[in-house]
Amino acid sequence: MILVERAARLEAEASVARERAANSSMDALIARLKLEIEKLRRELYGTRSERKARLLDQLEMQLEDLEADATEDELAAESAAQTAHVASFPCKHPSRQPLPDHLPRERVVVAAPENCPCCGSSRLVKLGEDITETLELIPRQWKVVQTVRERFSCRACEAVTQPPAPFHVIPRGHAGPNLLAMVLFEKFGQHQPLNRQSERHAREGIDLPLSTLADHVGACAAALRPLHDLIERHIMAAARLHGDDTTVPILAKGKTDTGRAWVHVRDDRPFGGTDPPAVLFRASRDRSGDHPQEHLMRFAGILQADAYAGYNRLLAPDRHPGPVIEALCWAHARRKFFELADIAANRRRGRNAAPISPLSFEAFTCIDALFDIEREINGVGTDQRRAVRQERSAPLVAELEVWMREHRARLSRHAPVAQAMDYMLRRWDSFSRILDDGRVCLTNNAAERALRGITLGRKAWLFAGSERAAVMYSLIGTAQLNDIDPQAWLADVLARIADTPQNRLHELLPWNWHAAREPGTRGMRHVSIGSLA
Repeated sequence: MILVERAARLEAEASVARERAANSSMDALIARLKLEIEKLRRELYGTRSERKARLLDQLEMQLEDLEADATEDELAAESAAQTAHVASFPCKHPSRQPLPDHLPRERVVVAAPENCPCCGSSRLVKLGEDITETLELIPRQWKVVQTVRERFSCRACEAVTQPPAPFHVIPRGHAGPNLLAMVLFEKFGQHQPLNRQSERHAREGIDLPLSTLADHVGACAAALRPLHDLIERHIMAAARLHGDDTTVPILAKGKTDTGRAWVHVRDDRPFGGTDPPAVLFRASRDRSGDHPQEHLMRFAGILQADAYAGYNRLLAPDRHPGPVIEALCWAHARRKFFELADIAANRRRGRNAAPISPLSFEAFTCIDALFDIEREINGVGTDQRRAVRQERSAPLVAELEVWMREHRARLSRHAPVAQAMDYMLRRWDSFSRILDDGRVCLTNNAAERALRGITLGRKAWLFAGSERAAVMYSLIGTAQLNDIDPQAWLADVLARIADTPQNRLHELLPWNWHAAREPGTRGMRHVSIGSLA
């Protein structure tokens, strides 16, 4: 009776574990399907609000937790099924993709038996093999590269000759180009401050103090400055630029000031341009209008930005080398209406929240129709974009203007929706410029995407904003816009820039760059320490 009761209890526990695993697997499946639905909606209809991005992040975090719980419950069900006569829960995992072919393979052969386990015979013949591949990681390895310069003496004239020392980015430094590129990319691309990098190196047995890493960063920025100047020249020659700025903490005497990081992006791909994209960062300690005047001193063309008053002096007709044409961002204008019609956010504000504005909902619905048209003509030529806009977007823009002016006359100037309307109506010529020029984009998202790294990074570091940081952000951002691995590009450029003549520096720019097979090793022969022994 005790044995029967114990068996029944084990079967009940196994059944409960199986049901729990089934429920966990079902929850994970539902979360995965919800995430896929939201991603498909975003692809079909575009990003309609910042709330959608937060929703996707939240769904991905929930899916991660649910899948981890489902795996634990599945293992518990299998363990319980081994002690009871209950079928294990068959969890359906998504199809596993094969491991990349370019990764090296290491064969670990399990020793086969010498004799047959059934009859004991040694006459075994191989029929085949089963291979199970496991993805493994080898920790990064540090090494010391010894550059040997042999000296020779001439038996005829007794002259001593020796090849010159190879170029090093840091005078009397001992860091190679790959190490320097890793430090730069970790700091400006992955937002890892130098003190954290120094601590990580110390755990690996390498003593690289913070001051040493800071010297390395400064020396590399100085060596790469000619490439930054070429990128700036390329950007200022554009016919259209995106511009924006964001706050950054800047170190001051005994405190931290709130400075500004300015960005200007050249990206002609939305209207089928063939010129390579590039990004240029600048830094300042305030948001004075003098800074845009200095940054865009050599630019004349279309500037897509927000309605910042500091750009107004650029619009003067008598400006040299020419006036700047203002084109404003419809995403900024739409956001003002969306905030007044966001039902979910309004519910979180509680009883004191302002009522939802039907006018705001109608306004951003009309603006969304313009975004739908833009998605269809993204990447086509300027003439075709202008023709489609004149045919389909112009009636919507005219209808929106008439609708806003009609309802604005009935609203108080203190009404929030009236302020959102005034933002557009006072600058209507700059907003409607998309109808007359196919090069103009509907939004300024190119500049906002370029600033995304800084907005994420300032949560990790205490202060930044120097011109040196702007140089590195420009180089790394330009490499990323051209689909180039920034760390590999920096490593190769640091090894080759000294041997590259001034008239060939453009070959090292990201859109012209081709990695050398053995960067920095021309004229050298590698000999291992073992062979010297």
